[in-house]
Amino acid sequence: MTGRSFGGCVRYNLQKPDAILLDSQGLRADDMQTIIDDFNLQRKTNAGLGKAVGHIALSWSVEDKKRLSSDNMAEVARLYMQQMGITDTQYLIVQHNDRPHPHLHIVYNRVDDFGKTISDQFQKQRNAKVCKDITLTYGYHYAGGKEKVNRERLNGTDALKYELYDQITKAVGRAKNWHQLKLFLDKQGISTLFKYKSGTKEIQGVSFSKYDVQMKGSQIDRSLSYANINKQLILNNKPIRQEQTTTPSLADQLRQKISERQSISPVETYSPVLDIMQSMLDMAASITPEPEPYRKKRKNEENENRGISR
Repeated sequence: MTGRSFGGCVRYNLQKPDAILLDSQGLRADDMQTIIDDFNLQRKTNAGLGKAVGHIALSWSVEDKKRLSSDNMAEVARLYMQQMGITDTQYLIVQHNDRPHPHLHIVYNRVDDFGKTISDQFQKQRNAKVCKDITLTYGYHYAGGKEKVNRERLNGTDALKYELYDQITKAVGRAKNWHQLKLFLDKQGISTLFKYKSGTKEIQGVSFSKYDVQMKGSQIDRSLSYANINKQLILNNKPIRQEQTTTPSLADQLRQKISERQSISPVETYSPVLDIMQSMLDMAASITPEPEPYRKKRKNEENENRGISR
């Protein structure tokens, strides 16, 4: 976030219950007002920059709580700022303990020590990459998908994105085709819009709209692109295959028993009864019975040759 008031931002962070000042640079940390005055003094070297306040919150998973100390968190915060290009400027790092998950806040001056502006262009995209890299480097818990995101902490576009994700994903799981999916989403106030290939009726993409805000399906989540939704709708139409269970024949049951005995140990394998059973199975397999009609016909031919007539 960027803002205009160092006073409001600093007070918010330092007046929180159990707030811990982990680190600072370029500031006299004697008291809260001195910190605010120092931030404002440096911003005057670039008076044209209205939003000189930089404010970032870094959060870890609850899964990482036991392995984190205040020193660890401060180390990660400094590495994060370096990789984000937030260097040569004043900053505060403050740990908060008002949530179940470990987290800290960074307040920094977007006017650096040389009076230049620290850019916030593409900050959201850069933030995502840097956080992912740090998470993998340190081996922190990496939550998969959107299911575990704390919806209550979201606002604005992020809150809408997750609302759409939840509602569309549920509808896609129920629908059998695109028409049915559109009906399900219409009931929830979500409009479905298709993107067509220029001059044709070939669909290339899909977007969804709610509260007059429109987002591409792939922008909400990769699983909600047109191609991925289409695959899921096709799968929803396939009948569920049930495994056919058949009762094994008596011969198969006998063979199974023999196999089980032989798998115990070479010493315990021998059994007269099992030997007899195996011999009977082998004999049965070697006999090929003649078809009944053929045998009857052959017997009649032999009787005729002997002069016996019926």
